Amino acid sequence: MSETTYNVPTMANKASKGENPDILFWVGCAGSFDERYKSVTNAFVKILNKVGIDFAVLGSEEACTGDPARRGGNEFLFQMQAVANIQVLNGYNVKKIVTACPHCFNTLKNEYPDLGGNYEVIHHSTFLQQLINEGKVSLKGGGEFKGKKITYHDSCYLGRANNVYEAPRMVLEALDAELVEMKRCKTKGLCCGAGGAQMFKDAEPGNKEINIERTEEALATGATIIASACPFCMTMMTDGVKSKEKEDKVKVLDLAELIAQGEGL
Repeated sequence: MSETTYNVPTMANKASKGENPDILFWVGCAGSFDERYKSVTNAFVKILNKVGIDFAVLGSEEACTGDPARRGGNEFLFQMQAVANIQVLNGYNVKKIVTACPHCFNTLKNEYPDLGGNYEVIHHSTFLQQLINEGKVSLKGGGEFKGKKITYHDSCYLGRANNVYEAPRMVLEALDAELVEMKRCKTKGLCCGAGGAQMFKDAEPGNKEINIERTEEALATGATIIASACPFCMTMMTDGVKSKEKEDKVKVLDLAELIAQGEGL
């Protein structure tokens, strides 16, 4: 993201002016470096700019939350990464954090307090729902997704770990699309196969990859759009769609992308 195209102030820039933004947008590793997920970051920033939210990012001062390290069993590395981030966040007197990654969300919200990092942490699905409820995002007539079949894949770290089920669905309802649920959804949702640091290791022996099983469930709904709210889920579901050679007919899109496109951003 370039400063000329988007208004993306950093916390350092804000602090130099004596300003303290309302929210810190925690971009995350995927949102910063993964080519596919950068478009989710761009979409969310466009929405923040459109509705006039006073926000900032850490930029080069942001490091991995340590989630993969802890899930992979390296507690020492997790605590090193977490404490370093907490020092930066507390140094800027951060109070409220919004992130598009459920793994970052869960770690910042539930695990950082043990190490001295106490913040109000909101996932972008809940934040988008709030903007819609407040009338700041209107989606006149549902935009280009009106009447289309959309199925939503629940992220484990958003759903079962933090009980966020309705916010993403309410965001999709604002698109005036037809939400078709998979048989395994909400509290009975099936993992995409990437959580718990599985993203970074070889699959266990078995007859089928989990993401293929989950993709088959999504395709069985007849939806032309698979909505996700997690970078890991997006990667796994996209790979699943490609393995079924359906990428021309079925798109995997993040909630922020759907809202941004619905708003014509």
